[in-house]
Amino acid sequence: MGGEKAFLPLRGKPLIQWAIERACPQVDELLINANRNPEAYARFGHRVIADEIEGFAGPLAGFERGLAHASGALVMTVPCDSPFLPEDLVQRLREALDRENAQLAVAKTGAQAHPVFSLMRRDVHASLRDFLASGQRKIDRWYGALRVVEVAFDDEADAFLNINTREELANLEPRA
Repeated sequence: MGGEKAFLPLRGKPLIQWAIERACPQVDELLINANRNPEAYARFGHRVIADEIEGFAGPLAGFERGLAHASGALVMTVPCDSPFLPEDLVQRLREALDRENAQLAVAKTGAQAHPVFSLMRRDVHASLRDFLASGQRKIDRWYGALRVVEVAFDDEADAFLNINTREELANLEPRA
């Protein structure tokens, strides 16, 4: 997309700022997982943590760092390229997590799970470290080893749109 996606503007605001503004009221602590330009990310006023695993290990490497550094008992994960996060994301994931005695709750719209929109208990950290240490990187495979509950967000399906092209970004401009 011609640069770091997190800093591309949507209605004059970087994508990451949209995510921060939606996530902050729902959490006690916000960590930013970034492997490049930590100073630029730090400008948003939150602690920046990089992956421990060398190379691009995917979202699970970021999950692992969040689990390692978070101070709370639960960790929510969201990407920076989805500016319309539900304002009740944590509440709904938490209710399902507790109700089902699950280790991880993941958002779902229709038949599509959105694995990077999740709420997990910190006690899954050792499982994830072992999984990554074995060389595995597939998020669905790790989830398969846990007690997972999928939480329907069909009423807010657009909240999970992610932006992968400049055209998609331009198309969202009027809706922001």
